[in-house]
Amino acid sequence: MRSKQYISRAGIEGVFLTFSSLPIIFFGDGAGAGRTDNWQVILMVISAVFFLCSGFTLLRRPLLGKFLGIGAVLTMYGMILPCLVTAPALALAASVTVVFIVSLLGKVTDASLKTLVNHAGYSLQRSWWGTLAAPMVVMISIVFSVSGSKFGVDGFAAASCIGQALFLQWSVAIRSWWRVALSLLSMVTVIFSVSQFSETFVICLVILLCPVFLLLMPHAPQKQGRLEKEEQWWSFLLTHPERILFTTFFLLSLAGSLFLSIPASTSLGSISFIDAVFTSVSAVCVTGLSVLDTSTDFTFFGQGIILVLIQLGGLGIMSITTVALHAMGRRLSLRHEKLLTSMTDTSHQDLLQSLGGILKFTFITEGIGALLLVAEFYRIGDSFVQALWRGVFTAVSAFCNAGFALQTNSLVPYQSQPLVLHTIAVLIIAGGLAPATSLMIPRWIRGKTVPIPAKIALVSTVVLLFCGTLCMLVFEWDGALAGFSFAEKCQNAWFQSVTLRTAGFNSVNLTNISNPTFLVFLFLMFIGGSPGGTAGGVKTTTVGVLAMTFWANITNQSQLVIQHRRIHNDTVYRAITIMIAGTAVCFLVVIMLEVTQPISSRSLIFEATSAVGTVGLSIGATAMLDGIGKVIVIIAMFLGRVGPISMFMLLRNEQAVSDTRYPVERISFT
Repeated sequence: MRSKQYISRAGIEGVFLTFSSLPIIFFGDGAGAGRTDNWQVILMVISAVFFLCSGFTLLRRPLLGKFLGIGAVLTMYGMILPCLVTAPALALAASVTVVFIVSLLGKVTDASLKTLVNHAGYSLQRSWWGTLAAPMVVMISIVFSVSGSKFGVDGFAAASCIGQALFLQWSVAIRSWWRVALSLLSMVTVIFSVSQFSETFVICLVILLCPVFLLLMPHAPQKQGRLEKEEQWWSFLLTHPERILFTTFFLLSLAGSLFLSIPASTSLGSISFIDAVFTSVSAVCVTGLSVLDTSTDFTFFGQGIILVLIQLGGLGIMSITTVALHAMGRRLSLRHEKLLTSMTDTSHQDLLQSLGGILKFTFITEGIGALLLVAEFYRIGDSFVQALWRGVFTAVSAFCNAGFALQTNSLVPYQSQPLVLHTIAVLIIAGGLAPATSLMIPRWIRGKTVPIPAKIALVSTVVLLFCGTLCMLVFEWDGALAGFSFAEKCQNAWFQSVTLRTAGFNSVNLTNISNPTFLVFLFLMFIGGSPGGTAGGVKTTTVGVLAMTFWANITNQSQLVIQHRRIHNDTVYRAITIMIAGTAVCFLVVIMLEVTQPISSRSLIFEATSAVGTVGLSIGATAMLDGIGKVIVIIAMFLGRVGPISMFMLLRNEQAVSDTRYPVERISFT
C-alpha cells in the first residue's frame, strides 16, 4: 500500500536543504575580510537552521515551512547587509532574489500539495532538486564574489554532501544498494578533498558530481497520472497569473538593462549597469524616473529601446502575445485562457475580443495623439524628422503614463503651448482609464447608465482632477505659476493635476513648491489611475469605495448602495487592504531611503511616493541618489507596478465562505 506523501512541491524542500550551506559561505566571506561581528554569527546560525527546518517542514506543515523559509532568507540578507552597502549591483541582485523567493514561498498552499505518490517518488524529487542546487550554491557564491575562506570551502562541501545524502535516501527507498555505495563513496571523497586540496579543486568536484548523480536518476518529478502532467518544471511559474506577471516584467526589465548597457545605446560610450537597470525598470514599470537624460545621454537606438520597453510595459506582454498568436491562427490552451481571463478580468467568451479592443484603442489613440504632436512640434520649429520622432515618443510615453520626454526639462519648454499640453493631458487620461471605461465617457456625459465600476472610476477621476487643479491654482498662484497669464496659469495647473495621475511630466518647475501643494501632490500620486489602465497607484476605485463607505457611516446607512445595487462588504475589506498595503510599502521605502541617503526628508518622501505610485516626478532627489538609493528606488518602482496588479488578482480570487457563526463583539473607538 502506497504511503501518502506530498510531492507537488517536494523539490523546494531539497533546494532549501542544500541552501542551508549558503549562510556559512557568506559568513566566511565576511570573516575572511574581517567584517564580522557577534550579531552576524547569530544571524548565520539562525539562517542555516531555518533553511534546514524549512526543508523538513515545507510540505508537511506548509505554513510553518513558509515562515521558516522566509525567515532564513531575510536573516541571511541581514547578515550580508554590511557587504551589500558598498556594492549596489550585488545589493540589487540580492534584493531581487529575496523578493523572488518570498513570492515563490507565498504560493505554496495546502491546496497545491494534494497529489499522492509513493515514498520513492517523493524522495526522487527532493534528491533531484537538492543535487541540482549544489552547483547553484557555487554559482551564487561566484556571482557575489565570495572569497575562498575556510568557511566557503566547507560550505561547498556541505552543499554537495546534502545533495548526495538526499540521493542516498532515494537509493535506500528503491533498494538500489550500488547507488547507496556510490553515494557514500562520493561523500567521503568530498570530505577528504576539503582537507587535502585547494578551493578550486573542491568547486570543480562539486560541479562535476552533479551531472553524475542526475544521470543516475530518472527525470523528476515522475509522471504517474493526469494530475502529475501539470508538474512540468515551468508549470510552477505559468499556472498562476501573479507568478507569470512577476516573471515577464522581470525578464523584460533584464533584457532592457542588457540592451541599454551596450555602447550603441548611449552617447556616453558606456553607462554603469545599475544606471541601465534603473532606466530599464523605470521604462517597463512606466514610471519615468531617470538618473540619466533621455534626450542627450541616449542615442536614437537607446531611445528606441526605451520606447519599446514603455509600450510593452504599458500594454502588458501577455496581451500582445495572445493577440499575435490568434492572428497567426494558433489556438490558446485552456490554461493560457484561464490565466489571461484572470489577468484581464474578462470571461472566456470575450477574451480575444477584449484584448483586441485594448490594442486597437491603444494604437488608434496613440496615433491620433502622435499626429497632433508632430504637427505642433513641426510648427514650433523642429525639423520634420525631429518632430516625427519627438511626437511619436511623447504620445506613447503619455498614453502609457510613463513620463519619459525627449527634452532635458520635460515639458517646461511647452508651458505656453496649449495644444501640446492638452493633447498630452488627454492621452494621459485615456491611458490612465481602462479602454472600456474611456469608451463609456460619451455615454456617461449624456446621462445614460454605465456599469458601477466605470462610474466610480469616472466620478473619482473628475473629482481628483478638479481638486488638483484648484489646489494648484490656490497654493501656487504667486509661486510656481508666477509670471504666467491667467489662461496659462489655468492650463498649467490643469496639466499638473492630470500628470500627477502617475504620468510624470511637468510643465513648471516643481523644486520650490509650497508645503500645501507638496501634500496635495503626495495624495494624488498615491491614488494614481483606474483599474485596467496603464497608471499605477492604489487606484481611483479603491478611494471611491472608501469615500462611499465613509459617507454611509456618517449618515448612519446600514448598507453601501449605488444605482440600486448593494456593494458587498468584501469589496470594502479589499479596498481597505489595498490602501493599507500601499501605505505600508511607501512607509518602508521612505524609511530605507532616510537611513541610507543624506538627502532632505521632503525630497525623499516625494521620491518614494513617486516611485511606488509609478509617477516619475521628482523634486531633485533622483540625481542625488547613490548606488544603494538607486537599488531601493528600483525595487520600489517594480513593486509599485507589479505589486498592486498581483494584489488585485489575489483578492479577486474566490475564497471559500465559512458557514460558522460567531457571537458579535463590539469594539469602542472613543
